[in-house]
Amino acid sequence: MPTRHDWQPAPALWNKLKPLARQMRANPTAAEAKLWQRLRKEQVRGVKFRRQFAIERFIANFCSPAIQLIIEVDGPIHQYTSQEDAIRQAFLESVGFEVIRFTNVDILNHLQSVVDRVDALVLRRLASA
Repeated sequence: MPTRHDWQPAPALWNKLKPLARQMRANPTAAEAKLWQRLRKEQVRGVKFRRQFAIERFIANFCSPAIQLIIEVDGPIHQYTSQEDAIRQAFLESVGFEVIRFTNVDILNHLQSVVDRVDALVLRRLASA
């Protein structure tokens, strides 16, 4: 039987987060959809990423649990939630995840440089594992 990590949501919380995560996967932003096409199917150094992945009470846009890397895509809403984002990021880092953030504009206009930065982080995380 697999063991539950401290950062995995408790079953009762997961039952509440699961429909939201499914909805977010079904309706990605244009930037999320574009980045997902470059992350899916282990295209970055054979590392598996998950979309809208629950960690405790938060849902990360993209996460590789194996190397504890989270990729967040920040749209216009994040201009108004910087304090909440800081609290969320501090929690995610406290349980061992590294968080990298990209804006919608970065992804939509400079996808290759975003993927290159992700690749460099993946390489570094793999080397330190």
